[in-house]
Amino acid sequence: MSEKDIKGIIEQVLSEMGSKDSSELNNCSTSKCSEDDCKSEEIPDITAIDIKKQLLVPEPENEERYLDLKEATPARVGIWRAGPRYKTETLLRFRADHAVAQDAVFNYVSEEFLDEMNLFSVSTMCKDKDEYLTRPDLGRRFDEETKKLILEKCQKNPTVQIYMSDGLSSTAIDANAKDAYSAIIQGLKGYGINVGTPFFVKHGRVPAMDAISEILDAEITVVLIGERPGLATGESMSCYMAYKAKVGMPESNRTVISNIHKGGTSAVEAGAHIADVIKKMLDQKASGLDLKL
Repeated sequence: MSEKDIKGIIEQVLSEMGSKDSSELNNCSTSKCSEDDCKSEEIPDITAIDIKKQLLVPEPENEERYLDLKEATPARVGIWRAGPRYKTETLLRFRADHAVAQDAVFNYVSEEFLDEMNLFSVSTMCKDKDEYLTRPDLGRRFDEETKKLILEKCQKNPTVQIYMSDGLSSTAIDANAKDAYSAIIQGLKGYGINVGTPFFVKHGRVPAMDAISEILDAEITVVLIGERPGLATGESMSCYMAYKAKVGMPESNRTVISNIHKGGTSAVEAGAHIADVIKKMLDQKASGLDLKL
């Protein structure tokens, strides 16, 4: 494929994405484009396009019904092809969404977030992201020094102990944890329920909550944790709750609210619901399959 053909494809994609007149691209060839002329800010963000409103099928028989279908799912329906292959825009969006998912897993929750939330931070026994991904068992445990730190900094025997953890998406915590936590606290205060000292756990798996429950002797332990990201979103957060959690307890003892993000259940709405669930857990002294909601 010649340089002219490649250039033509790029012009077509940018035109379909609502970019500036493709004639600007003619003045920005490889040989003539200066650094000032070609700013990265001018490149459209392909992930900013709402995929549910984007119909790439040419001349659909019923466009309105097709768009109704797309509103019901984040799946990649309503795309087209060039021969047996995806069109360039579809492939670029797929790769961009995959990059978002990778960033969610491998990035860390920002220090600005921890400072704003006034959270002290501890880590499980994982040393880095690679070990976190390959040794789930270490993401459930704390060394003795960390256990002592948690005991020193946290309220003992809280009715409800809430903490946050990066899990498999630090992006989810940055995007949702603050609003969800605020709504939970507001709801629990309305019920007159005592809440312990919040903190953050780095490289945390869900069962780390069992160890925290034992360390602090909490009646109910709650973790806001990043979910495994997909190509639909990298911002999905879950909330796991357990009554009198113990290390080695069955997973069926946990109550979970998932898909907390702007495209699912909003953080504020989820927080209010979580507070109601916690009240029921205290009333029934149960969680998981034993809890009647």
